[in-house]
Amino acid sequence: MTKKILMVLTSHDELGNTGQKTGFWVEEFAAPYYAFIDAGVEVTLATPKGGQAPIDPTSTLADFQTTATKRYDADDTAQAKIASTVTLSSLNESAFDGVFYPGGHGPLWDLTDNTDSITLIESFLKAGKAVATVCHASAALLNVKQASGHFAIKGKAVTGFTNSEEEAVQLTAVVPFLLEDELIKRGGEYQKSHDWHAFVVQDGLIITGQNPASSALAAEKLLAQLSA
Repeated sequence: MTKKILMVLTSHDELGNTGQKTGFWVEEFAAPYYAFIDAGVEVTLATPKGGQAPIDPTSTLADFQTTATKRYDADDTAQAKIASTVTLSSLNESAFDGVFYPGGHGPLWDLTDNTDSITLIESFLKAGKAVATVCHASAALLNVKQASGHFAIKGKAVTGFTNSEEEAVQLTAVVPFLLEDELIKRGGEYQKSHDWHAFVVQDGLIITGQNPASSALAAEKLLAQLSA
């Protein structure tokens, strides 16, 4: 039977009060998306608002292009999916085998407190299904709770965009919070590698990647979990 993965992207496109645009980071979507597609997985794309998922314009610059992003740029089908994402509130965990959250700065604003997203992740975990996030999208885990009322990441090995990486891109004063700090506040056993190095940790059903370089590895771990 064909496996089905839900990919949840941000709908948020304003970079704080800078007047600049943000959204999802192309590579963090493209690398996992093609890993899933090439493995024969059926992928559904969703956002809080539905419709066009905003792309962080910085992620389209030449310095950040990879084999996966170039494949996306030439893929009319994938671009059409990004332009017409499903509304998150219309979906149910029972239709999928796993869920993946690509990053970019957008999720800090609209996926941290989104009740549809929180409920969805809680239902995936309760059903014994893996949840994978990469980079800033680990913010989607911050307010997810267990049936006991404890935060789901309490005592769990987790990672996400580091304070030093945020400082390197000079957005420490722009973002609503520093992800590393918040993961620790929720009781997460925060781990990290060197800035910009691929680093992914899995603790049970929760898979988290540190930064854009970690997106393909996080996808691999989700695929492995699905076939376990």
